[in-house]
Amino acid sequence: GGKGSEGVADEPGLEVVEGVERNAYGTPLVCSLFKKAWERSCDGDILVYVNADIILMQDFMEAVGLCCELKRPFVMVGRRWDLDVDEELDFSDGWADRLREEVKARGVLHAPSGLDYFVFRRGLWGEIPPFALGRPSWDNWLLAEAGRLGAMRIDASKAVMAVHQNHSYRTIGFADAKAVHESEEAVINRQLARGMSADTFDCEWAIVYGRVRVPLDKDHMDRCMERFAAVHPVLFEALFFWKARMLVALIWSLSLISWSGWRPKRT
Repeated sequence: GGKGSEGVADEPGLEVVEGVERNAYGTPLVCSLFKKAWERSCDGDILVYVNADIILMQDFMEAVGLCCELKRPFVMVGRRWDLDVDEELDFSDGWADRLREEVKARGVLHAPSGLDYFVFRRGLWGEIPPFALGRPSWDNWLLAEAGRLGAMRIDASKAVMAVHQNHSYRTIGFADAKAVHESEEAVINRQLARGMSADTFDCEWAIVYGRVRVPLDKDHMDRCMERFAAVHPVLFEALFFWKARMLVALIWSLSLISWSGWRPKRT
């Protein structure tokens, strides 16, 4: 502890970028952070944002590799696992397997709204509003905006175990996560988002069994129906009415069969 960002960055050969713009509260701005990344990585087509309290393993790199093969603009996100990490991690051989066992035993899967990493092609987003980093809404706005722009939104939750180290919020001046969500900066972020919000269930694609596929699980399908109903309410009502009529007809037919005492002949 006590190294600071410069000391930590020296170990893996990373670079600390200066000059990120801040708001009136001294909080870094998401738009400035992403702009700096674009400027400093002019040779790369794929960019990655990861929150500093997230631990990633080899499955993350494998998922990134799958997305890199796509020819369309995309953004890959995923849910995280919350874990109390009380001791310094031992990164000796087998550390990832040990961490996975800890997550399976004590970890809690976070809500689909918490987005702690983004993998995307350069130039996906145009102008990003001046969101405060580490406050609500900006991550959900990025995913919603990617959908509006027609990018493939890919949920890697089932393929990537992203581990979030639970921590105190006192170092940034808040009592707890609730205080962060009720702060003035959070209110400003929500105003900047203008109601645009999306989570992992809104993703039209997912990484399943080592491939990018259309997700067919209940959570994604339910959200798909919600979006369809919002965009095409009349058509949705018509389809729902037709489905309801078919269900009533089926129940009525079964009741008539039961009332008549008809049974299929045995051969």
